[in-house]
Amino acid sequence: MLEESPIEEMRRQFDVNVFGAVAVAKAFLARFLKRRSGFIVNVTSMGGMNTMPGIAYYCGSKFALQGISEVMRSEMAPFGVHVTTLCPGSFRTDWAGRSMVRTDRSIADYDNLFDPIREARQAVSGKQLGDPQKLAAAVLTLVALENPPPQLLLGSDALKHVTARIDRLQQEIDAWKALTVSTDG
Repeated sequence: MLEESPIEEMRRQFDVNVFGAVAVAKAFLARFLKRRSGFIVNVTSMGGMNTMPGIAYYCGSKFALQGISEVMRSEMAPFGVHVTTLCPGSFRTDWAGRSMVRTDRSIADYDNLFDPIREARQAVSGKQLGDPQKLAAAVLTLVALENPPPQLLLGSDALKHVTARIDRLQQEIDAWKALTVSTDG
């Protein structure tokens, strides 16, 4: 949980998921600009478009890369450079296994919320619906497109969770529209 997680873990997560990805992209942008073509594929996550309890730093880093990629896309599009974010759901990788850093639980108030989430993640680790080989094939299809999408959801769970988030967001916007526009002069 956010309150239990040291800020150093957040820095490490952002170093890998944001600063690392941006550094790699920046290493190619000047070359792509000069030749007026190129393709940057940044891997975010459904967690970059939808949040989940217990992985605030992960989701935050993926949201950050999603936003940076969107800006990069608008800056580079006039020069023939494509930028797409891949937003995978759960795939049969080690994401929820040994590669996940787990902070020691220290605040009992969160047990009822988070213990079932942690148990569920561990139970499906390695058994996720998403097939990594099919993801790789989808990426090869993506990079061959003349007009690739700005972002590509991968997996039925990503589609389900992100669509639900968009629906909730639209409901929130509609519910608060009067207060939103009340600030105009």
